[in-house]
Amino acid sequence: MQACRRSVERRFPGGAAEPGRAVSAELAVIRAADRHMLSDHERRFLMTRRVGHLATADIGAIPHVVPVCFTISQDTLYITIDEKPKRVGGAALKRVRNIERNPMVAITVDRYDEDWTRLGWVMLRGRADILRAGTEHDRAQELLRARYRQLAAMQIADRPVIAVRLERVKSWGDLSVGADETDHDGQA
Repeated sequence: MQACRRSVERRFPGGAAEPGRAVSAELAVIRAADRHMLSDHERRFLMTRRVGHLATADIGAIPHVVPVCFTISQDTLYITIDEKPKRVGGAALKRVRNIERNPMVAITVDRYDEDWTRLGWVMLRGRADILRAGTEHDRAQELLRARYRQLAAMQIADRPVIAVRLERVKSWGDLSVGADETDHDGQA
């Protein structure tokens, strides 16, 4: 269990880990055939979690954090703007306005448990794009519908998708997946 409790950080594709950071050798090695950001255990952990927290910041560096539904394909995390009630819609949403002005975002996905040996989280950082149409937009909506059955009844085809291009991953704690936790879409 001790090996699981340490914090691990990786950056790709443009740079090494932060100077002075201890990075586990087996997690820092990128095989030429598989240049994915996420380790297998991080990807499995993420695909068993239903909610993440998206952090954006406006041009004044004021943070804004909202819970989001998400899916991952390769090294991109997708979030749709769905039809759940919101004070304003689509492009007027604070998260969308923030990304248009400052595309650097973070997403944290965690597990809380009363048994603190089971605590764990993955933080993903990257540059976000707002997809309004096109092949990637449509594929992202399909993946999100497959993961969240509630989206099947919503008209999301014309809604924006936030595409986060993963550049940095940091994880901590117990990322193991128990028998009671299932992969919700098989896209891991």
